[in-house]
Amino acid sequence: MTESNESDGDAESDAAGVTDRDREFVDRTIELAREAVERGNTPFGALLVVDGEVVAEARNETRTEGDIAAHPELTLARRAARELDADERARCTMYASTEPCPMCATGVHYARIDRVVFGVAGETLNELTGDVVTVPCVEVIRRAGGETTVEGPIATEAAMALHESFYGDGSAGEG
Repeated sequence: MTESNESDGDAESDAAGVTDRDREFVDRTIELAREAVERGNTPFGALLVVDGEVVAEARNETRTEGDIAAHPELTLARRAARELDADERARCTMYASTEPCPMCATGVHYARIDRVVFGVAGETLNELTGDVVTVPCVEVIRRAGGETTVEGPIATEAAMALHESFYGDGSAGEG
């Protein structure tokens, strides 16, 4: 289990194991996060990829569904556990616009998803909003005895531009 840290803007070469294709998938999650906002939700998106193919996408739905657990990462972890067999989950990467929160990281662990790649760290988002639970995804998985590889942040600037346009001064609230 590893977590890589970005040192300059959106440089992805600093993140061990991260490819241009990973960045393309994270860019898609940022677009899903934009779509979540257009639908009345907060800016978070995620997708599942098995063997290079997108098998599922999700947008945050906490506001429109009135469900505090309707985070896209948890939605997809549950879907992976239900619909993918163990071999598929062992070849599965979850991409997320923002680092999965502890609730979602726990879902990733229980679903036995092999890898997570995210755009911006929860701690960075917390500097804007002040209400993120800042326990890193990699720490949740490590403490659970998991083997999921966690890589990111790989798109801080792009992901934060969306968060800044949504949260502005931090008064829009998390969810």
